[in-house]
Amino acid sequence: MTDSQTLNDDILNQEILNDVDSHSEIVHALSTDSERETDTDGDDEHDFDDGIKSARFKKLQKKLRKEVSWAIRDFNMIEDGDVVMVCISGGKDSFTLLDILLFLKRIAPINFDVVAVNLDQKQPNFPEHVLPQYLSKQGIPHYILEKDTYSIVKSVVPEGKTYCSACSRLRRGSLYGFAKQIGATKIALGHHRDDILATFFLNLFHGGSLKAMPPKLLSDDKQNVLIRPLAYVAEKDIIKYANYKQFPIIPCGLCGSQENLQRAMINDMLREWDNAHPKRLASMFKALQNVAPSQLADRELFDFESLKTERTDDERLFEGDNIQVGVSEKLADIGLPTAPQVQTFNPKFSNKIPTINPVLD
Repeated sequence: MTDSQTLNDDILNQEILNDVDSHSEIVHALSTDSERETDTDGDDEHDFDDGIKSARFKKLQKKLRKEVSWAIRDFNMIEDGDVVMVCISGGKDSFTLLDILLFLKRIAPINFDVVAVNLDQKQPNFPEHVLPQYLSKQGIPHYILEKDTYSIVKSVVPEGKTYCSACSRLRRGSLYGFAKQIGATKIALGHHRDDILATFFLNLFHGGSLKAMPPKLLSDDKQNVLIRPLAYVAEKDIIKYANYKQFPIIPCGLCGSQENLQRAMINDMLREWDNAHPKRLASMFKALQNVAPSQLADRELFDFESLKTERTDDERLFEGDNIQVGVSEKLADIGLPTAPQVQTFNPKFSNKIPTINPVLD
């Protein structure tokens, strides 16, 4: 049994305990007036609502923890002795990722460390105090890496163009280098299932390729391993979780909020599909895990040129209702008919198509 499998089993055992806690909260919330002290009707209703909300949160929390643990197991994302650098931007995704990984660290049968890193890109109006205050209050080991990539992006990107691509490259380079400085063995990013699907459709519609975001990736220079533990998690669940936890969300005003982005259009499309067909996104993600190269058209992935039947020449002599033409001498030598009868096909009176299949020299 691998370390990742052991981690997942341990998480499932922990969730059983969580179910007991959740059940106790529900029983308490639904207890009758006679079992309570002198509460008013308004207080009863408030306690009832709190109990329902608490139960819903426990269920959602359990779901997300399972999905993250499954992704870690399936792709062997975290191993014993790893130092996981969680890139935290201040958005709902990275907050959720950090919160769940810290929980897994506490219950995991393997030893790994979690450190949060924020890249302060010196964007205008960025609230620099929010993340340090939150991370310090929670007792989370963290670094704030200050690099003015915003000015660089503004200087190299033409007016009217989006900043996301240039910003992403600069951010990636800074984080790669910093990971080596602090001895991080894994870089954890907050991309979720819907991000992966959106990237797939962006490449499909605009890049002419079937390509998405892999849950685990070795950097081009082979110096860093990127992991995406939220790969199985739906964005709508992250939104609910972040609301429950009341993370101090910092909106992105540099690239993510630009309404003319192609990615924003793809995200709108995915949300419409999810609202109309709730299981569609899950099915599409499953397709990314069930690729059949022989059913596509990429000659690099499948050898189409060498495809041939495995029928021998002797087998072909006896195929179909009619013996093939062009081998009469060989048929005569073995005592078989040499003039096969050909049926005339008349669509008015017959639905049977002639089966003769001549061999052409």
